[in-house]
Amino acid sequence: MKKAIWISFDLGVRGDYEGIYTWLDDHGAIECGDSIAFIKEYEHSGDLRTALKKDITDSIDVTKKTRVYIIWRDSETKKMKGNFVLGKRKSPPWSGYASGEEIVEDDES
Repeated sequence: MKKAIWISFDLGVRGDYEGIYTWLDDHGAIECGDSIAFIKEYEHSGDLRTALKKDITDSIDVTKKTRVYIIWRDSETKKMKGNFVLGKRKSPPWSGYASGEEIVEDDES
């Protein structure tokens, strides 16, 4: 199965950037800003997130600071979805600047 995905990565100061750049180049990724890329046709079998996590962890040195987030269109619901395949969400640098607090959902409404 082929799927279009956006991928955002944060590997930390000493992360394996050479490894992720090689992986992105191997998959024909298009640069979309600092640490963001688009892959038009990511080929996988089974669950996208599981396949992508295995593919990336087999290709780069993963540390506890490695964070990889993907955005894709769900085949069944046709809605955009986003999820971390490595790492997790952390407090944003803009936290505390607004007067109210907003709940963040990753699925398209």
